Amino acid sequence: MKTKLKIKCGIDILMTFALLFLMGYQFWGEQAHEWVGAGMFILFILHHVLNRQWYKALFHGRYTPVRVYQTIVNVLVFVSMLALMYSGIVMSRYVFDVLPISGGMVLARRLHILGSYWGFLLMSVHLGLHWNMFISMAKKWLKVKRISKLRSALLFAAGL
Repeated sequence: MKTKLKIKCGIDILMTFALLFLMGYQFWGEQAHEWVGAGMFILFILHHVLNRQWYKALFHGRYTPVRVYQTIVNVLVFVSMLALMYSGIVMSRYVFDVLPISGGMVLARRLHILGSYWGFLLMSVHLGLHWNMFISMAKKWLKVKRISKLRSALLFAAGL
């Protein structure tokens, strides 16, 4: 596997685990939530920099119904993540507390809740749309020649 592809996969895996961690806010507390959220912000930027060819291809080629659906999901994930990042920075009491931001807390809280629930749902759809790609890469990485029924069932369960 190429180095850039390994880095992209690593970032995607870290983002997935960070997303799951962030959803457990009540278990970890506000400070840990903010720091992991700031890390997610950095991973999000890296993800988009490494996948910039998607933006270049956005207005090229034929738009099939599947491509339209994927593009809509991607744009909505992007919007929800922007809402989460903005609202997270506004509400920050640890990581971004040095920024001179005052006010807007009520809107930020609502935006953060709305962005988190929609973002989690949309991110699940986004990952599901790319799941076969992850399976193909895992098969190459693990040097699997053929898939057994048990292995398929385990991979399906991991996806769920």
